[in-house]
Amino acid sequence: MSLAPELRQRIDELLQANRIVLFMKGEPRAPQCGFSAKAVAALSSLEVPYAHVNVLADGEIREGIKAYGNWPTIPQLYIGGELVGGSDSIEQMANSGELHAALGLPPPDRTPPAITITAAARPTLRKASEDAGGDLAGQVDIDPNFRTRLALATRDPAAIVVDCEGIPVQVAVAAARRADGLVIDYADDARGKGLVGENPNAPPPVRPLSPTDAQARCADGGLRLVDVRPPEERALAEVGVPHSTLDDGPGALEGLPKDTPLAFLCHHGNRSAQDAEHFRQLGFTEVYNVQGGIDAWAEHVDGTIPRY
Repeated sequence: MSLAPELRQRIDELLQANRIVLFMKGEPRAPQCGFSAKAVAALSSLEVPYAHVNVLADGEIREGIKAYGNWPTIPQLYIGGELVGGSDSIEQMANSGELHAALGLPPPDRTPPAITITAAARPTLRKASEDAGGDLAGQVDIDPNFRTRLALATRDPAAIVVDCEGIPVQVAVAAARRADGLVIDYADDARGKGLVGENPNAPPPVRPLSPTDAQARCADGGLRLVDVRPPEERALAEVGVPHSTLDDGPGALEGLPKDTPLAFLCHHGNRSAQDAEHFRQLGFTEVYNVQGGIDAWAEHVDGTIPRY
């Protein structure tokens, strides 16, 4: 594909205005492909601000950036106007420390995390390794949202290796601090059957909250209620306690102290559950979803609220 001068100028100006630019599918908060998610995870672990371009929202840029740097896939990372590469390159450089150097950051902390494999889990891991053959290690992947995946993988010289009672476990540099304190156990209970991870660093799950309890905690000032419904829907049935909204986006709430108790409300509790999970993943430690939404609030707390 040839690159039109006007499009080349658009990309030039974008790269000149921003030292770090990630061309990706989706937004950092909601990547639209696994490769973009990997790139975002690697950059997020460095805690550096960067500009991003959602190529799904700009067809010209989506195709033009491929021709601009002669790189056929998305995502693409540029630093100082120079192409770094795609998700694999970004991840490898983050693990090796090259990305830190390129960004002028101190070398990554390669202190091995404390990982425990319980006696119940060791036989399963050892048998899996023997059955697979080869020089393998347990691979722990923990993304920024603390989703954890355990697999067998070939040895990665750039990874941090932890010896767990004779079982080698490797973790990428970017995930090492998230893995500190991880316990790998074998379960045969309500958690399921198989290997499970217990991570003390993960934010607590979103908790259900009844409308009655939500109203009482709002009344004594111990809870911030967030009505996620749009203005036209709130006008149909307004909750009768002070509350915040997302009309101007989530930015103001995202800047609150992470120990701020937040409860999310919608019509029946489905949309609010998604917003509550977003704030939990940001690290908020006390997040609730109001069960049944405004409909249940009208039934159990305030019968004057219309039901729709």
